[in-house]
Amino acid sequence: MRTSPSPTLTSPLLSGLLAIGLALAAPAAYAGGGGGGGGDAASGCAGGDCGAKSDGSKKGSANQTDLTTCQPGKVWDARHHKCLVKRSGVLPDPELTEYAYALAKAGRYQEALDVLDMLDNPNTPRALNYRGYATRKLGRTDEGIAYYLKSVALDPAYPQVREYLGEAYVIQGKYDLAKEQLATIEKLCGSKTCEYYEDLAKALDNAKAL
Repeated sequence: MRTSPSPTLTSPLLSGLLAIGLALAAPAAYAGGGGGGGGDAASGCAGGDCGAKSDGSKKGSANQTDLTTCQPGKVWDARHHKCLVKRSGVLPDPELTEYAYALAKAGRYQEALDVLDMLDNPNTPRALNYRGYATRKLGRTDEGIAYYLKSVALDPAYPQVREYLGEAYVIQGKYDLAKEQLATIEKLCGSKTCEYYEDLAKALDNAKAL
């Protein structure tokens, strides 16, 4: 009498063949980068800079955008992440003030002053401090000090202007006046470990005056 193949014999055989087939197919799939989450991750990084924010704000990114990327004649709109043509009323005073400082820190001192000239109110502590900074960096130290002193008069507890004023005094060789600013910064910060104190102390140390 004819008998049917035993399921207990064929099932292990089919399982083994299936396992061999999957093992052979898997390397080919990974090598080709196709299908599955692995392929998507690879293609997503192919353009470079994986993990960078969409606005290019990742530090070191090739497409980094910041406050100093606008060409002359334009200003940076931080809220909308784009450059705008420089004109009266293009941005509120606080944004223009910070953009001017960014230009000054990038070495674009005259452009910084031009932006500060656009302010509706140029006589705020920050605007006067940044004007003093850009002016001093252009070599007009006395003029820069005059702006710093105006800033101090408006806000005596503003430590950054104290640092810049002290550095200007170091340039002039007025070390006692610079040390007075250093002592004031220590009181404002409550310690000697704040950035403003450390930077002015370094300037005095470099001048062999500390």
